[in-house]
Amino acid sequence: MKKSRILIGAAVLTIAGFFAIAADHIDAPAVAGGASDITDIYAFQGANTNNIVFVANVQGLLSPGSTASAAFDENVLIEFNIDNDGDAVEDLVIQATPRDGKMYFFGPFAPTQTGLNSTIFSSDGFNTVDITPYGDAAIVENNNGMSFFAGPRDDPFFMDFARYGEIIAGNETMFSDPGTDSFAGTNVLSVVVELPKSMVGSGDSVNIWVESKRKQ
Repeated sequence: MKKSRILIGAAVLTIAGFFAIAADHIDAPAVAGGASDITDIYAFQGANTNNIVFVANVQGLLSPGSTASAAFDENVLIEFNIDNDGDAVEDLVIQATPRDGKMYFFGPFAPTQTGLNSTIFSSDGFNTVDITPYGDAAIVENNNGMSFFAGPRDDPFFMDFARYGEIIAGNETMFSDPGTDSFAGTNVLSVVVELPKSMVGSGDSVNIWVESKRKQ
């Protein structure tokens, strides 16, 4: 069994209407700009309304020129944590880890321990998808009602940093409409899993957060 220690986690999201987002671009000093730096997490209802989609983006602000050489770190585990009873402790996890050009997905399963350390239980079964090269059409694998993707995508998060700075400085009171997208033209590396809602819990809402953990 291999254990890993947390590097950074994004905010906890409560998902009732099945759309939520949290973002944190290069704000964590310990991992800023590194392969484990989480930029965004998203959760939303799938095109199939019985499904929910989880997205974790890492390595933000990649220029088009640097995206082709960007790669998932094989020593970093990306873990989706799911709390389905409202106690802010993960009841289920979905793990994603790259190896030799593929992303391996494990879960959802109930972890044997919660918190900073994680163990991958490969004996519980796994799914894989080829990591999509930059500029290629998305490679998606489907199995047992779940769908998987990993690869570079245009950064979908919209943020007007210049206007934000003016608001913080007290020179403005609100964002302009539509504003300027400071992330336009930059990319991220995305990990996406779509699965039936029934696999994450039977309640009206779930909490989700994402952590990147480095193998020790």
